[in-house]
Amino acid sequence: MLKQILNKIPRKSPKGDSQDTAGNDPGDNSNGFQCMIGGGTFSSRFNVVKRVSSAVFPASMMTGLDAVEPFMSFKDVSNSQKQNLFVSKLNFCCKVYDFNDPDKNCTEINSKHEILVELVEFVSSGSAKFNEMAIAAMCKMCAINLFRVFPPKYRSNGSGGETEDDEPMFDPAWSHLQIVYDLLLRFVSYNSLDAKVAKKYVDHSFISRMLDLFDSEDPRERDCLKTILHRIYGKFMVHRPFIRKAVSNIVYRFVFETERHNGIAELLEIFGSVISGFALPLKEEHKIFLLRALIPLHKPKSVGVYHQQLTYCVIQFIEKDQKLASEVIKGLLKYWPLTNSQKELMFLSELEEVLEMTSLVDFQKIMVPLFRRIGCCLNSSHYQVAERAHLLWNNEHVLHLVTQNRQVILPLVFSSLEQNIQSHWNQAVLNLTRNLKKILTEMDEELMSACQCKLEEDNLLSNVVAEKRRATWERLENASAVQPVCNNILLSNVSVEPATCSVSC
Repeated sequence: MLKQILNKIPRKSPKGDSQDTAGNDPGDNSNGFQCMIGGGTFSSRFNVVKRVSSAVFPASMMTGLDAVEPFMSFKDVSNSQKQNLFVSKLNFCCKVYDFNDPDKNCTEINSKHEILVELVEFVSSGSAKFNEMAIAAMCKMCAINLFRVFPPKYRSNGSGGETEDDEPMFDPAWSHLQIVYDLLLRFVSYNSLDAKVAKKYVDHSFISRMLDLFDSEDPRERDCLKTILHRIYGKFMVHRPFIRKAVSNIVYRFVFETERHNGIAELLEIFGSVISGFALPLKEEHKIFLLRALIPLHKPKSVGVYHQQLTYCVIQFIEKDQKLASEVIKGLLKYWPLTNSQKELMFLSELEEVLEMTSLVDFQKIMVPLFRRIGCCLNSSHYQVAERAHLLWNNEHVLHLVTQNRQVILPLVFSSLEQNIQSHWNQAVLNLTRNLKKILTEMDEELMSACQCKLEEDNLLSNVVAEKRRATWERLENASAVQPVCNNILLSNVSVEPATCSVSC
């Protein structure tokens, strides 16, 4: 009975099947793409595009889509077909070629390059309509072409990350990658793009994979990524917390684990503008980013590569909340370099910018450890460090802070000035020291005289201690010189007979 009922149900004719539905057999080549142009029929030459589109989009999205030959020009189709042609071209560009051997697929590579250029021109003209199907195709094509795993880096210097002396490495596939990046940038910047629909495809996974690309050794790629990520941050507000957290994790891994990453400078450049847009009062999340991510970035050896961007980010935070200045200075002192003079020069330059924005109350919290460190820099044997430390005092705001707290600060640096005058090898540093001492004497002559007396007393006391130490060592040396003689006398009075040992073989 059931069989009879089923036989009565009308069956759909195979000829009535649509040409590009999700139910078609991917291996069936009988249904080619067709499009009426000027009364003629244009048959498909590449059914692979149909197979890709069937695999990428679900049946609900493919309903009503008329397949269009991807090699056709946008000028040769009607306005109603342009959207379908746009998707077909995107699907065709999903194929990736090996650019290490470009001669092997020269024709296909050239065809893909031409279609990518067409896509960029079409989007630039404003004719594209990014419905959900087009958005999905765009994200799919960009993901297939861009998201890849970089080979391990074997740098000879072992410092990690790109340094100023490293030659940049260029990707052989850049001729295609550049166009894909350009297309992605125009996509995320498109005025009529519906962010609510696009966020389903430009999701956390997409953004995370894109952040991984910042480790590329090609500086051109990192520059493109920088612009695109900034546009995504501005376009998709819902993704902003995730982007901040993901970048923080990259920084943590770089600082505390690998010290290897090529894109720290670009990421900081993005966050420089992001930080300037933070609302007041600052959220606790943003302060944690400063204290746990930005300040520890002063630690790695390769800080010179991104120090300019790092300083800008730090200054942006202090402009938002001046109370953070004391925390920043504490962080600088914590990571202050002891054996790297170039890093020390960077720290002194950044310190001056921070001090210019420091209030008197916050300055008093850190002035003692700060000027102990500055005192060490004043008589540094590296003349550039000593010069830069002296130039701090030429800053009017810094000098004002010192004047207000001279009773504490001058005794901390006076001995360094005197040591320079007596024994520094560099004439330029010697002249700067004399000028600085003159300024401080004019500031408070009585205090400087008191510091001079205190220094003389300390020197006298240290001389007495040194003399006692010398006398003690002299007594010990005399005692040690007499002891072997006594031992020889005792040994001479004792007759020792040689030991005998019988060995039987």
